[in-house]
Amino acid sequence: MTLTQEIQVILFKPQGSIDLEGGTALSEQMAAIAPQPHQLWVIDLAGVDFMDSSGLVPLVTGLKEARQSGCRLVLCNVQARVRLILELTQLDSVFEIFDTYEDILSTVKNNSLVLAG
Repeated sequence: MTLTQEIQVILFKPQGSIDLEGGTALSEQMAAIAPQPHQLWVIDLAGVDFMDSSGLVPLVTGLKEARQSGCRLVLCNVQARVRLILELTQLDSVFEIFDTYEDILSTVKNNSLVLAG
C-alpha cells in the first residue's frame, strides 16, 4: 500500500516594491497563515520591480518560519533588479528560485520536489 501526501500550495503575489511598506504588507500576509507541514509556500515576484534591504526581512523571516514548521518556501518569477539584490546578499543560494510558477507545479507533479520534514 502506498500513502501519498497532498501538498497544499500557498501563493503570495506581492506587487510593486518590497521596501519598508511593501515588506510590512508581505509580512502581515504571511503571518496570517501559520505554516504547516506539507505546505508549499510560493512567493511569486512577477509583479515586484524593486526590493531593498528592508524587503529582504520578510523573505528571510518567512523562510525561517517555514523551515521550522516543516513546510517549504520557494520564489519564482524573480525580476532582474530583484535577482541582483538576492545575488549581492548571496540569498540566491539560500532560497530555491524557479523561473515560473508552472515550473514549480511541474516539479511537484513529478514528485521531485520533496518537502522538508
